[in-house]
Amino acid sequence: MAALADRPFVKMNGLGNEIVVLDLRDAPVPVPAEEARALARPDVLPFDQIMALYPPRAAGTDAFVRIINADGSEAGACGNGTRCIALYEAGRTGRDRLLFESVAGLLDCRIVPEGVTADMGVPRFGWQDIPLAEPFADTRAIELQIGPIDAPVLHSPSVVNVGNPHAIFWVDDVEAHDLGRFGPLLENHPIFPERANISLAQLVAPDHLKLKVWERGAGLTRACGSAACAAAVSAARTRRTGRNVRVTLPGGDLLIEWRASDDHILMTGPAAFEFEGRLTPAMLDAAASAA
Repeated sequence: MAALADRPFVKMNGLGNEIVVLDLRDAPVPVPAEEARALARPDVLPFDQIMALYPPRAAGTDAFVRIINADGSEAGACGNGTRCIALYEAGRTGRDRLLFESVAGLLDCRIVPEGVTADMGVPRFGWQDIPLAEPFADTRAIELQIGPIDAPVLHSPSVVNVGNPHAIFWVDDVEAHDLGRFGPLLENHPIFPERANISLAQLVAPDHLKLKVWERGAGLTRACGSAACAAAVSAARTRRTGRNVRVTLPGGDLLIEWRASDDHILMTGPAAFEFEGRLTPAMLDAAASAA
């Protein structure tokens, strides 16, 4: 019997970032990587991330959350998924303030008129914290390029850890580059020992960025909340913007504030329910046989 057989799920999305919420607090089981990969197939239950809720570990939290990518790997952060589980828990409890714990730390969420505001914590800029495979004194722009040495297609990304490793390449037009082609190469570049999320960022105005994201473990995505946070923080660090920006992704807009008082990143945006169901044995068996 598959580990997840007969478990209920809720399908949600944050700006088109497809999220499956598995509430495993009553009967915790691991989420096997092979079952996650099988379920993510287009003809089964396609998703970008599973947000698996487990019994709280820290006092005062609603759940410990594990974030599983479509390829079965585990992520440290998912901004869109965080907004989804906050809306899910708000609907279940009637509360407008929720607190979750992940491997990256505490996730403090508030239900607001615009959707959900999630505190994504403090960004980390040290090369060893991202992590990178070799030292860089200044992670606002590291030596990494795609294409000829004298005319690179992409070069000098800003890098930061926002629960996950992120690399942000600054371009004049995000639509002028085939991120689907370069994304897999850059995600798995040796400079990133834990792989990385790869973004193309375009400065639209001093308070507005446009972003396209190749998400580690998921591929091209309509939205990535942690990437929006990473791009906003990197834009402020490189003096492209201030600390409050609107980030436009293919799925829509996120509002990002890098709070000056404590360096916490606040992300505000919508989340939506799609449908709910149950992971039946037949569904999992069919998926496993085709995986």
